Amino acid sequence: MTNMKQDQENIETILTDVVHHAAKFFTSLEERAVTSQAYNVPASTLPEVGHGAQSILQYFSQHYAEGLSASAGSRYLGFVTGGATPASIVGDWLVSIYDQNLSNTQDSVAGSMELATIDMLKDLLLVSEDFQGTFVSGATMANFVGLAQAREWVAQYYGKSTAMDGLYDIPPIKIVSGTPHSSIVKATSMLGIGRKSIHLIPCQEQREAIDIAKLQQFLEDNQQEPCVVVANAGTVNTVDFDDLLAIGKLKKRYNFWLHVDAAFGGFAACSQKYHHLVEGINHADSITIDAHKWLNVPYDAAMQFTRHQSLQVAVFQNNAAYLGSSLENPNFSDLTPENSRRFRALPAWFSLQAYGKKGYQQLIEQNILLAQQLGQKIEQSDQFTLLAPVRLNVVCFAINHEALTAEMSKQFLTTLNQQGKVFMTPTVYQGVPAIRAAFSNWRTTTEDLTIIWEALTTAIQSFFRESL
Repeated sequence: MTNMKQDQENIETILTDVVHHAAKFFTSLEERAVTSQAYNVPASTLPEVGHGAQSILQYFSQHYAEGLSASAGSRYLGFVTGGATPASIVGDWLVSIYDQNLSNTQDSVAGSMELATIDMLKDLLLVSEDFQGTFVSGATMANFVGLAQAREWVAQYYGKSTAMDGLYDIPPIKIVSGTPHSSIVKATSMLGIGRKSIHLIPCQEQREAIDIAKLQQFLEDNQQEPCVVVANAGTVNTVDFDDLLAIGKLKKRYNFWLHVDAAFGGFAACSQKYHHLVEGINHADSITIDAHKWLNVPYDAAMQFTRHQSLQVAVFQNNAAYLGSSLENPNFSDLTPENSRRFRALPAWFSLQAYGKKGYQQLIEQNILLAQQLGQKIEQSDQFTLLAPVRLNVVCFAINHEALTAEMSKQFLTTLNQQGKVFMTPTVYQGVPAIRAAFSNWRTTTEDLTIIWEALTTAIQSFFRESL
């Protein structure tokens, strides 16, 4: 009997073992070191026969599980990293059990469930009903899909189609933004628009939000040709928001595509206290929202929203006869680069149904409150400097040192992160080597904040002792 056949017969026992392994990890996250020392897995020979699932689960647990970070835990404040709600984990496990390929909507209820999940997300995020949406792997892909549509829109202005003819017969496309995320820059490269196509508009003083007057002047000076404006609903360093209402008014006067990168700032819509920050988002032609950030579902998941699905289909259509696609009722494979797609919507569907609007409001407001409290501690400290107001869930700060260098900041972060109590990441803000702490996990509590501050205090004391 083959190992596969044996595993099939013992599947209930195997899955029970997996549950025990997972539950142990899930319930001990806060006790684990937040990050683990990375090490290389030694090269090994592919076994001739194999060892079976139970044996390999045990081997993995003994040799590799402890080498994984607690990035799903409450004190992983690097990048913008959400956790995974219990309901989303249930959904994610079932994604693998049912193993659906979401390339089309015809062979099961899964496609309809994805569309229903998109509808719930529009409701949660105050995105208007006339947008259509699709799940993708992350904000990078959502930005790519949005800008791909924008590229086709510009080409059609000149009577061309980049999908059919390429970029060679149209003028260079101008991408206009104040503080574009690195994934926007990456998307311009992948789309053949080019990184040099990005025109940076000055931001407001001491802000990462675009100066509307300067944007208007650029549009006035370039109104003979269409362009693409990329607006931010939450910058990565300080969660600053472009004035979407003002940009929406400019759309009435000037010919541009508006793409709103709301990867995590879009979740301000969940709270009555903060939803004003995303007012005007429905002026957009396309929107990016990340799910594995503040929606707190497992990697990988994000959503792209568009008002122009016909342009989306023009770019991504995959109309091979055997796929049975209709351009009037497109398959998912006609909407993004992926022909094969896992059932990414299911974890989000589970979590949205399990916790509802109130659950997400509480999650968002709790994270923001903790970020504000950390910001207050930093402001009151002589050893740190708060570099920007805490507008939402990210605290951007620096070591208070008159001769601060990037290397010094890096050394401090190494000391901080090696304690295993918290993980933060570096950045540069207005020329200053800085540190970011992003609160985006449903598990994070005031008790965690106490541990975080103690770790910062210990690390900074060590830093100043060693720098004397």
